[in-house]
Amino acid sequence: MCLILFRFRPQTAEPLLVAANRDEFHQRASGGAQFWADQPNILAGQDLVAGGTWLGCSRQGRFAALTNFTQDGAATWPKSRGGLVLGFLAGSQSVKDYALSIKADQYAGYNLLLFDGARLLYTTNVSQPDQPRSRLLPAGDYGLSNAELGAAWPKCVDGARRLGELADGGHDNVEFINLLNDQAKPDDQRLPDRGKPVEVERHLSSCFICDSNYGTRASTVVRMGREQIYFAEQTYLPDGVSGPRVEYDFAVEAIDTSAQS
Repeated sequence: MCLILFRFRPQTAEPLLVAANRDEFHQRASGGAQFWADQPNILAGQDLVAGGTWLGCSRQGRFAALTNFTQDGAATWPKSRGGLVLGFLAGSQSVKDYALSIKADQYAGYNLLLFDGARLLYTTNVSQPDQPRSRLLPAGDYGLSNAELGAAWPKCVDGARRLGELADGGHDNVEFINLLNDQAKPDDQRLPDRGKPVEVERHLSSCFICDSNYGTRASTVVRMGREQIYFAEQTYLPDGVSGPRVEYDFAVEAIDTSAQS
């Protein structure tokens, strides 16, 4: 039940602001956010099981993030979804071209956000009626979890509104982390109806999921400015115990085109 709250303002000095929680089984091996030794332009956490990542950015001003799309069944898929984020960050394709290049049937259900410094695109391989698989997003405040973008889940709707209020108020980065720490649960009548017991939906309904088995593993704030990028990650151990925290603040680098034909 990951959560990505984001504000997109393409005509401003900071086009993209992201506050995201990664929810995962605590036993799944993961590495905290850092610049990768074999991909020094990429700043992201790492899934040490499948090798990809769930959220990251590059020194060149690219950003990508992923949520799994909740689906029934236990089918296996040829490729790991975390490779989709890594592939975009490591490449130079436009958001549209990259989305078109994805062989969507090779992956379990996903939602993917792609930002190239100017345009923000949402793409999924779980099509909704009357909705395109991919679309460029207009300016706005958004919340995305494990259903389609626009699903009226309380943590998405309320989270997007609160993110916007904090951004409008000029609050510092600590407040965005605090927003992600919210464990308040909505009223039962607002919970999604996915055919699961209400107790399950209630447990997963808060922004921050505190649990010894499956819960929030990391809270991340990313501010993608035109000239500067800020990235902070607070990790968590089982039962919501705070783990290491890292912060990065670095200049956006121009893309080197000297080697391109």
